Amino acid sequence: MRALDVRNGRMIGGHLAYSPHWVCETCGDPWPCRAFRSIPRERLDTANLISIMSLLMGTAIRDLRGRPEGPEPPEIVKRFLWFLPLNDEEARAIALRMR
Repeated sequence: MRALDVRNGRMIGGHLAYSPHWVCETCGDPWPCRAFRSIPRERLDTANLISIMSLLMGTAIRDLRGRPEGPEPPEIVKRFLWFLPLNDEEARAIALRMR
């Protein structure tokens, strides 16, 4: 099994979160949490992960944007695409497209 599979619309991996709060069900950290992000890169199917995270990220930006304690959209982009080397400008550009 890959480190991240999608079955019946649900991600399998142990540390999961859902709209609207985006907090890990297992450890309570902002998702994707440290445990989820610790999956070794060689076990990640990056092409599929980009697709999955892009779908989830758009919803997360809508859910979390504007909350007083919530992250800004570029921070959400960097959080959901932790496996890509994005700078602040790139994250901001992606966030603008995701709105």
